[in-house]
Amino acid sequence: MEIVHYSVLKNEVVSFLKPDRPGELFVDCTTGEGGHSEALLSAYPDIELTCLDTDAGILGIAQQRLEPFHGRVSFCNTWFNNYFENYPADMRRPDKILFDLGISTYHYEKSGRGFSFRKDEPLSMQLGSGMEVSAGDMVNNYPADKLADIIYDFGEERYSRRIARAIEEYRENKTIETSAELAEIIYKAVPEVYRYGKIHPATRTFQALRIAVNGELARLPKALGKALEVLNPGGVIAVITFHSLEDRIVKQFFKEKNRNCICPDNAPRCVCGGNNRVVDILTKKPVCPSEQEVGENSPSRSAKLRVVRKVVRS
Repeated sequence: MEIVHYSVLKNEVVSFLKPDRPGELFVDCTTGEGGHSEALLSAYPDIELTCLDTDAGILGIAQQRLEPFHGRVSFCNTWFNNYFENYPADMRRPDKILFDLGISTYHYEKSGRGFSFRKDEPLSMQLGSGMEVSAGDMVNNYPADKLADIIYDFGEERYSRRIARAIEEYRENKTIETSAELAEIIYKAVPEVYRYGKIHPATRTFQALRIAVNGELARLPKALGKALEVLNPGGVIAVITFHSLEDRIVKQFFKEKNRNCICPDNAPRCVCGGNNRVVDILTKKPVCPSEQEVGENSPSRSAKLRVVRKVVRS
């Protein structure tokens, strides 16, 4: 078993998710190779933990890693939104829920599914089985306008139109089959000055395609809502994001659930009773990695941790 992923903000996660009583139930919604789960199970010897991941392969790695905690940990191969949407009413409620929305290094380095523009792999970018389309399907079949919208909306790529047109022109003569092939098309499509910026010119396009293939942003609000519903009163939800699109969703969701008054902004007066707050926000500003952590793992620099506690009603 080889572990390749660095779990960000590990100490902060352990601190914010400290149990309030013995025997609490935790859910790690994006287990990956099990770094956060291992830290939580090690720090709190009497908790139980359910590990979720849509990728059966990476979940298998986590199972091996967490074997020393046998009897306290269980595993479920599923998307986190499906897990909470189908949570049985008579099942024990979780007390702590963690979402780490970053893509594991495993997927870039070991999966062979074309997540990395630095590798020459088949263009899949599917995090789990049963996905409707692959990244290859998108770049070879979607109209240029639709591709450009995906690249701009999910990647915030300023040259989305140029990149989409270049993809369309290329595929007229040859099917785009690999990640390296797509990266080269993007590299040639953008202005020369853009090729030598802080990030590779294909970074944002690859992010956008991955998000679109897996429906990542569409899953998130539903998952947060359902997770909050099943969470025990007094329980905690922690979410780690890595880009502005998902962080915006999390921030707005927590802000809405923190409101006492839910009347429309244009209402002349409050008629809702003003006692509708569902969560207390524990991180007024997002928690970011320390300089030391960024020095040890540069991809962690974009991570943000937001934490809320579910209100206990009398």
